[in-house]
Amino acid sequence: MLTGLSRAELTAQYLDEIKRRGISAAELVSTHPESIGLQSVYGGRYLARPLFLGADECEQLANDILTMHAALTSLPDKLYGGDLAAFARSVGMTDVQVSAVLRSRGATVTKQSRADLYLDESGFKLLEFNMGSALGGIDQSDMARALLDQPILAEFAQTHRLAYVDTMREQVNNMFVESGFAHDSRPVLATVDWPSSYETLEPYMRHFATRLQDMGIDAHVGHIGQLEVRDGGVWLGDVKVDIIQRLFMLEDLLEHSDASAMMDPILDAAARGEVKIFTPLDAEMFASKGALAVLSDEANRQYFDQQTLTSLDRILPWTRMVRSGPVTLEDGTQVELLDYVLGHQAELVLKPTSRHSGEGVLLGWRADTDGELWEERVREALDGPWVVQRRIRPVPELFPMPDGDPAPWLVNWGVYTVVNGFGGVYARAMSVESDVEVVRLDAGASVGCCLHALPEDSDVEPGSALPVRKN
Repeated sequence: MLTGLSRAELTAQYLDEIKRRGISAAELVSTHPESIGLQSVYGGRYLARPLFLGADECEQLANDILTMHAALTSLPDKLYGGDLAAFARSVGMTDVQVSAVLRSRGATVTKQSRADLYLDESGFKLLEFNMGSALGGIDQSDMARALLDQPILAEFAQTHRLAYVDTMREQVNNMFVESGFAHDSRPVLATVDWPSSYETLEPYMRHFATRLQDMGIDAHVGHIGQLEVRDGGVWLGDVKVDIIQRLFMLEDLLEHSDASAMMDPILDAAARGEVKIFTPLDAEMFASKGALAVLSDEANRQYFDQQTLTSLDRILPWTRMVRSGPVTLEDGTQVELLDYVLGHQAELVLKPTSRHSGEGVLLGWRADTDGELWEERVREALDGPWVVQRRIRPVPELFPMPDGDPAPWLVNWGVYTVVNGFGGVYARAMSVESDVEVVRLDAGASVGCCLHALPEDSDVEPGSALPVRKN
């Protein structure tokens, strides 16, 4: 039984308070910092209010995402006797990618992840599960602080005992813990991207490095082609690196002919213990949408207890690899997958297993996805690294608008896990009038944060960040 105000009730009350006081959307975001780094990624597109979660809603959502993380990372042991290569191939990875995963595997799987979800009439539903250090929105806590500089939200947070997670500081704790460095050791970290995307992301990476410097890390930025393996270590220019925070991904191995030549020496150095990689490439194996299909498959339910199954059933839509043969639907009916997918286009979405940010996604229900295109793409995907997933119908959230009453927007809820457990929420949203059903930054999404109600027994000061436990 839920206690305290819910997400919907908190939202309605806050919107009423804004209207009562006559505060504009522009005024609500006026305290956000302006910098070249932030502009390069977000373009000044900030949501005028935070998302809200009641205490019980936040606890259940956090537990469901942590359960999902645990279930995903248990799959190689449960299904393949610990054979990572077999698991990686089963979720759509190539031999080149499998080799990279095995060579860079960490002692433990990273706890850093972000589940992207829509909220429909029945609750939160998973779109994809991202793992690793290349997760956007880590600075959502800066957005929370900026919004809380407005007296109206600060007062509202005090009244309803709302707080937030400092995701950036939690990530720093992750770096120390998972890389094995003491918190007072000030390790040298290089945040490293792929050469082509570094040209665009460099301003933001430099902004991020400045923040890390303030948090006890000697941070530098560059791209993987600038790293050198020499003298028993990995160097970025004349700086010897202790930790590489990688923004490059496994998919780069497939899209660039010189990828292995740049990546292999770094992976070899990490295998020799000359540098730590935060986070190793095995994280992307568990983040494959093919891994979600494995979890969704009724044949694998036997490996999980009832509590885990209840949690997974709550947030994971029906998902299957695009393979020939029979599959079981949610009601227990068995069908031939290809026949079913071709005959139920309007209820399904086709997704590549390992791409990000909506790349390659085909929405079956879109007016511009005709039957001929759908069949062509599905047949091309058959027995390849693709999944089909049940459509999610998100419930819009209301946001203050510059020119009048609040308007409905579609929201992608990005829920983080960290070493300490729940890592906060990163919001991306687009107006329902935009006619874009995959909410993402490169399509013009605005960004924001989430405040959640504190449990009754919490001693955290409302309106502040939860303290980071140093492990």
